[in-house]
Amino acid sequence: MTAGAQDADRILVDAFLRDRGEAAFRQLYRRHTPHMLRLGRRLAASGRVNPEDVVQEAWVRAIRKLEGFEGRSTLGSWLGGIVVNVVREQRRKPEVTAPADIEPAAFWADPISGIELSDNLRALPPGFRAVVTLHDIAGFTHAEIGQILGIDIGTSKSQLARARRRLRAALTPKSRGLDS
Repeated sequence: MTAGAQDADRILVDAFLRDRGEAAFRQLYRRHTPHMLRLGRRLAASGRVNPEDVVQEAWVRAIRKLEGFEGRSTLGSWLGGIVVNVVREQRRKPEVTAPADIEPAAFWADPISGIELSDNLRALPPGFRAVVTLHDIAGFTHAEIGQILGIDIGTSKSQLARARRRLRAALTPKSRGLDS
């Protein structure tokens, strides 16, 4: 995120905190909800968590805690951390049966491989899936991932490498029985 976008976020946060105005919140919501929803969809790939519910709960928590946002990270990173925590909590709840949304096929260049990749992402252990989603899909740095997940930068890097290795192994033609 550019410094200008960070400054704009800070101005909107300050405006919202000052008068709790709908206009400032609406702009923050429009700026950050698409990213939060993509992240929620990726992390909630287990099918037990509804990404829209995750984003709604994340916004409720963000508004309650917005006064505590110090700006040490970007607002997007901070909101992403809240999304991660909501997903974790909802996974722990028994009998959350809302189906996970499947990414539209247009998101993927090749719908068949996109579905296959999505299935293989779901099969990764939660820590691997979280790191690969945050880094490779959402674009977070290892430092930001460390903050969001409460892990060391080195742990983030090693989990990413292991997750990529597992995905490569699962997606190679040989492992899928597509040898020519």
